[in-house]
Amino acid sequence: MLGPSRYVPLVTAPMLITVAVLATTPLWLKQLGLYQYLALEIMIWMLFALGHNLLLGYGGLPSFGHGAYFGIGAYAFGLLQLKAGTGLITGLLGTILISALLGGLVAAFISHRRGIYYALLTIAFGQVFWFVAMKWHSVTGGEDGLLNIKRPDLSLGFADISLRSNEAFFYFCLTVFAVALIALWRLVHSPFGRVLRAIKQNEMRASFVGYNVWLYKWLAFTLSASVAGLAGALFAMAQQSAYPNVMSLHNSGFVVMMVLIGGGLVSFWGPVIGALVFILSRDLLGAYTETWLLWFGLVFIGMVLFQPDGVAGIWQVWCAKRRTPPAAKNTLASLPVVAAKEA
Repeated sequence: MLGPSRYVPLVTAPMLITVAVLATTPLWLKQLGLYQYLALEIMIWMLFALGHNLLLGYGGLPSFGHGAYFGIGAYAFGLLQLKAGTGLITGLLGTILISALLGGLVAAFISHRRGIYYALLTIAFGQVFWFVAMKWHSVTGGEDGLLNIKRPDLSLGFADISLRSNEAFFYFCLTVFAVALIALWRLVHSPFGRVLRAIKQNEMRASFVGYNVWLYKWLAFTLSASVAGLAGALFAMAQQSAYPNVMSLHNSGFVVMMVLIGGGLVSFWGPVIGALVFILSRDLLGAYTETWLLWFGLVFIGMVLFQPDGVAGIWQVWCAKRRTPPAAKNTLASLPVVAAKEA
């Protein structure tokens, strides 16, 4: 059984800092020689990575085809708008529902697997969705994708707010990001999140205790796909288009790299850090060399080999050392190597 849960605040200091920094980017980003769209793109990828971390970081479920659900969200929002004429909120809700349904369908086929077989099946299904997007020209537009996806006005009942300006759209996305951030924070610190961590540690023991492991894995994948779909819908509005490239295997690899290099395996904030590091590396290194991904890949390899807990893991180790009293440090230093490792 799971032990008693400890109190988890609804809003935390890192959450407020993250939202505040993003909210103030229009004031100082240009002074650094960067463009406002960069902050919007980082925020969307943060949301995508946080959703993916629900699987990889908390459930230990490696999904290497998750870009498919990001793309499904982009296409779903575009098709709902272009074919059904939906508004902003109904379009986003419809996108979340479609992404959840397709994610749940895939999860029903793969949730009885684990390890490398689970990972390979996620790649296979991801490639199926990518192939459909490429070849179903009458619906998806094929290689050209869907164009002219507009940003509908935000209707509040008593007033309509136009999102045509980049600044208005940025703050709308920030609001969606903040709500999703709080929801995911509460989810991973709920009994559901604790069961996911138990499944990650030992799936067999979790089933022996009495938890329906298949159902929890299915729910985790479905929820993760819906968050990815929401991020994809925001991306479609930002780009005002949806194209097959966002569903490709290398796009799926990017979000995995964000989660791992940021430290999603040990911290809720790992994906946030990883998305920031990845997008900034792409733009800053890309300004000097076209082979930026080579250098980022080398850094990623070094991180996985020597610091697998990522940037968040480095921070946690540093904080732990700061909190350790000097007397305890001297005691540990005097112990034999084996005893120190056990400690």
